Amino acid sequence: QVQLVESGGGLVQAGGSLGLSCAASGSIFSINRMAWYRQPPGKQRELVAAISRRGSTAYGDSVKGRFTISRDNAKNTVYLQMNSLKPEDTAVYYCNVDALSTDSVWSNYWGQGTQVTVSS
Repeated sequence: QVQLVESGGGLVQAGGSLGLSCAASGSIFSINRMAWYRQPPGKQRELVAAISRRGSTAYGDSVKGRFTISRDNAKNTVYLQMNSLKPEDTAVYYCNVDALSTDSVWSNYWGQGTQVTVSS
């Protein structure tokens, strides 16, 4: 089993910055894709950013140029640096990973979510 622990959410004013981290632990042999999703109030969950094991990245259109995803493979951790935050960035942010367990099973895992609130 794999556990994801997110940290770094909170309240910030518009124009400010915030960093999120997500650490994976448990019966992990390898982690492939790592990503951040978010779910604004009353809306569907959407992709924010994703990163491959080798570091290739992809971003949602609304965050390009403002958010940066990165990872530390040695620590099984993914990060999201959020700059120039806007009120519309307010959402619960979820970490998501594709992990290969020590039992040789690929599975997709979600974190518990962390609230990010941007005040105007």
